[in-house]
Amino acid sequence: MFNTIFPKIHKEGYKFLAISILATFIILFLSKILGVLLIVITFWVYYFFRDPERYSINDDSYLVSPADGLITDISEKSGPEELRLENTSYTRISVFMNVFNCHVNRIPSSGKVEEIFYKPGKFLNASLDKASEENERNYFKIRLNNGEEIIIVQIAGLIARRIVCEVEQGQDLKQGDRIGMIRFGSRVDIFFKNKKVLAKLGQNVIAGESLLAST
Repeated sequence: MFNTIFPKIHKEGYKFLAISILATFIILFLSKILGVLLIVITFWVYYFFRDPERYSINDDSYLVSPADGLITDISEKSGPEELRLENTSYTRISVFMNVFNCHVNRIPSSGKVEEIFYKPGKFLNASLDKASEENERNYFKIRLNNGEEIIIVQIAGLIARRIVCEVEQGQDLKQGDRIGMIRFGSRVDIFFKNKKVLAKLGQNVIAGESLLAST
């Protein structure tokens, strides 16, 4: 119960939390009103960087969500040209994370990281479709255990200014393992083929647990 109410935080949050706590103590001596406001902000910083445990279905016939958030798009798209897949058709599901969602991203199914490609870019609203082409983003090409491939794209948003990647090329991962996070409001896309979509537009999903598609 304690871990549910007070989950651990991601290592990326330590610095921000320390700065927020220090600023709160300083401001409290100068203004109680501003101090209370900073206390609220400090709790929000902790909440934003939370990294709770998630429990995947452990069945690679399913793809679980790579992110917490709202499904804003389910459509047929060409693959990312950055991975030389622009001539291949995929089903793409986009998950938009607002500033209150957990921002730790996870792998949808067990497999090996074949390629990682980071591309700097702008910081448009991540809910916009053109964010896929213009924003800062990080691509993962994953070879699943059944031989199929999926693509995961971390896309920075209007407020986000850093994409954190926690895996390496050639690394083997299990369904639901952490692959990184995006700081402050962003989006994650998943591209796949030959699977039945289970998710629905407008659905709220949980990284590592909610089922997006199946064989």
